[in-house]
Amino acid sequence: MIEQAAALLRQSSYTVVLTGAGISTPSGIPDFRSSKDGIWEKYDPMYVASLASFRVAPQRVFDWMRPLAITMFNAQPNPAHIALAELEEIGRIQEIITQNIDGLHKKAGSKVIHEIHGSMSTLTCVSCFTQFPAQGHIHPYIDEGLIPACPDCDNILKPDVILFGEQLPIKTWEASTKAINACELLIVVGSSLEVTPVAGLPVHALNHGAHLMIINNDPTYIDSRADLVFNNDVVDILPMIANEFKKSR
Repeated sequence: MIEQAAALLRQSSYTVVLTGAGISTPSGIPDFRSSKDGIWEKYDPMYVASLASFRVAPQRVFDWMRPLAITMFNAQPNPAHIALAELEEIGRIQEIITQNIDGLHKKAGSKVIHEIHGSMSTLTCVSCFTQFPAQGHIHPYIDEGLIPACPDCDNILKPDVILFGEQLPIKTWEASTKAINACELLIVVGSSLEVTPVAGLPVHALNHGAHLMIINNDPTYIDSRADLVFNNDVVDILPMIANEFKKSR
């Protein structure tokens, strides 16, 4: 199967990767939807991570988000992130669509990334809508729990992550669907494909004739239509595929 995966990569002139939480859990980032120890098994997302909650009780949302932010800023890419970055560097992967907000693809060296659920790497003022890099404003929040404030108007700086009840970033969504429509091969990595509208992207790829590869510990709804399915850990499979491809070039 590893050889078949490398062959699919070799045959594709435009490969897109769709990643979910499963690629980042080996880096210590908690999964949100796992039935055993996912974050939403412990917290009500509408209470701690919705746009409505942020509007009426921002302190509650910031207090809940702080341990997660600390974990994400300290996390490092794992071999799966690095394998994707290497495949992009040699021209075998053209774009990455990610549901993750941890920024680990960027840390690994990937360049063309569509962060469809936003990112912790920037903050936007809720009043004047000026956007700032998180690096210059996030440390008092991480270190002391202080809510980030806009240096221009002193209102709250909201992390640019998509909360429940908030629209996906339209430009990112359009770029992602354009990538899906262009791909000859879609590789789903570490996603259970349960969250819409992202869960529908593989169907769009298949409908225009693209091949589909899925690497995820658990089955997904679309496994039966995939060319290859690996129900294995992504940190094992992706480096093996990358090494096999480089060996057979």
